[in-house]
Amino acid sequence: MDDEHMPTHTALVRLASAMTALTCAVTVSAGSAGSGTAARSPVQDLVSPRTVPGAAQLSQDAHGVRFHTAGVADVRTGRPIRPTDRFRVGSITKTVIATVTLQLAAERKLDLDDPVSTHLPAATAALLPCPGDSDSDSDSRDPGCRITVRQLLTHTSGLFSYTDDRAFFRRFFGPGFTAHRFQTHKPDALVRTALSHPPHAAPGERYRYSNTDYLLLGMVIRQVTGHSYATEAHRRVIAPLRLTGTSFPGTRAGLPSPHGRAYTTTGATPGATPGATTGTTTGTTTGTTTGNSRTADATYLNPSSAGAAGELVSTLPDLNRLFGALLRGTLLPAPELRQMRDTTDSYGRYGMGLFPVRLPCHRTLWGHNGEISGSYVQTLGTTDGRHLVSYRVNSDAPVDAAAERALLTAEFCPKA
Repeated sequence: MDDEHMPTHTALVRLASAMTALTCAVTVSAGSAGSGTAARSPVQDLVSPRTVPGAAQLSQDAHGVRFHTAGVADVRTGRPIRPTDRFRVGSITKTVIATVTLQLAAERKLDLDDPVSTHLPAATAALLPCPGDSDSDSDSRDPGCRITVRQLLTHTSGLFSYTDDRAFFRRFFGPGFTAHRFQTHKPDALVRTALSHPPHAAPGERYRYSNTDYLLLGMVIRQVTGHSYATEAHRRVIAPLRLTGTSFPGTRAGLPSPHGRAYTTTGATPGATPGATTGTTTGTTTGTTTGNSRTADATYLNPSSAGAAGELVSTLPDLNRLFGALLRGTLLPAPELRQMRDTTDSYGRYGMGLFPVRLPCHRTLWGHNGEISGSYVQTLGTTDGRHLVSYRVNSDAPVDAAAERALLTAEFCPKA
């Protein structure tokens, strides 16, 4: 973390090779919720017979790599979740987008305090109202030209999140999911949906999680580099770290093999939380019955509704490798990594594509979570990136917060 220079390509290759060797030596355990066995893993408490068919956890530290699974990856076949299964990671996409943006800042291809309008296509920049565009005597809540790249990264832009638009949510993540799940969305159209609502606050005034912020950052990356955010992320992050299970699907509805199934539930209410996610929950009331709850298969969907805010597909080993490299300073110079973990602007809630999780044993972890129809995941690690955990469920039903806290406490807090 204190290195003053960007790591070389050779260093990245050495890291990837070492991580590949490490993840080959995995201790595997499996169980089912309510098994009552002495070796019961906390991951089993993430499974619910009514709403969450399966869960898995991959941990690694100086003692090795451990994989635990509970429930099933597919309610029809009963097969368990496997370590290399591909799944949608939702807003963990933001960590990758933030990393690429900060790399561009380190290369002086942009400045974090630049007005974002200077790094957007003209048509999109024109959508952002600037002070003086209206006859209003006050522009105190006018976002437009005063929004900076930094404010997008820290969710302090004040812009309305397009996924909070009620009609949009109901159509694509709520009751209309089945009918609209394969529809393609253009980023500028999603931005227009967001800007049809007034901003929540003036730029820099307060923290409020907004998927619109990272949609715009994806457009900034294209404008600055001449390449899509997916191309730049692959070149700068995915390929150097050899994240072979990680990809940006674009508009492709399927998941690469191997993969299990994804299940969506109904009745959830949209709402952002620290590290909140694209899409949030819900689907349709038709589909497979799991226990006493009706769920729908959400394995296939067009993720362009999430875009740069949440379209990524990955695996548990890749997520640990990604966050380990990031937290150790392999992907960013020390000044940019410090900025990524600076939560001053959000009053301790969010940095730039990372957020802190403080445990009862007074340890602070860094990472991100992600949710999209049919999937929830979180990856967290120690500040030095040497102790990591990624865990996931194959459902978008709300995960029990106490069960998550117990899992993290068991993993990171030393026993008395």
